[in-house]
Amino acid sequence: MELTVHELTTLSGVSARTLRYYDEIDLLKPARVAPSGYRFYGQGEVDLLQQILLYRELDFSLAQIRSILYERQFDREAAFTDHLRSLRKRRAHLDRLIESVARSLSTLRGETEMDNRERFDAFKDQMIEENEQRFGAEIRSRYGDEIVDTANAKLRDTTEEEYQDTEGLAKAYQEALVAAFCHGDPAGPLAWRACDLHRRWLTGYWPAYTKEYHRGLAELYVGDERFKANYEQLGHGCAEFFHDAIMIYCR
Repeated sequence: MELTVHELTTLSGVSARTLRYYDEIDLLKPARVAPSGYRFYGQGEVDLLQQILLYRELDFSLAQIRSILYERQFDREAAFTDHLRSLRKRRAHLDRLIESVARSLSTLRGETEMDNRERFDAFKDQMIEENEQRFGAEIRSRYGDEIVDTANAKLRDTTEEEYQDTEGLAKAYQEALVAAFCHGDPAGPLAWRACDLHRRWLTGYWPAYTKEYHRGLAELYVGDERFKANYEQLGHGCAEFFHDAIMIYCR
């Protein structure tokens, strides 16, 4: 049995672009490539793709999946143990979020009452879950589960007043960043002020500020499209400018 790219995309739901990318990074090669350039996949490749999709569902990175599938020395048991621990933590967090949403719905229906503290707790749980879904895998792989879990716990303990102060810093550093970006000097006083406000904003969410952490985020701002998009919307090239400014600030 052989499948064309179109047939495999129809069968699996994986786009042709993704299949090409898997081919480029040597994750999933076609069984053969015709002289015309058309790629064909056999049953072995279909089975392999199924495994890849399973690992992706478990939040394994593509590099980890390649190691699991092709590197004999890769410690699969340790990898699965770490991810099982992470999934259990996510399940516990989802349980708390479900409980908060259920209480909110019950309050809307007039069945129970929820005080402002409970409403704010529900909001924080939702915020943590959204951050985990968007950035959790990258942040955890870079800084480790313990630090990220501590940061989440710090956010849960934040009062509404503290949260509003932190959000005010977020607005302030972004406004300062726009002004610095328009000025064009990542080493200038405007850029320094934006970075300093950014540092103060980070302390509202992160267990303890370090220059290493600050520089690591700067690298994500240019190396990860999801993070980069947050700053490119302030102006084309703003992410690269902010990266350079933070690197100078951290010296």
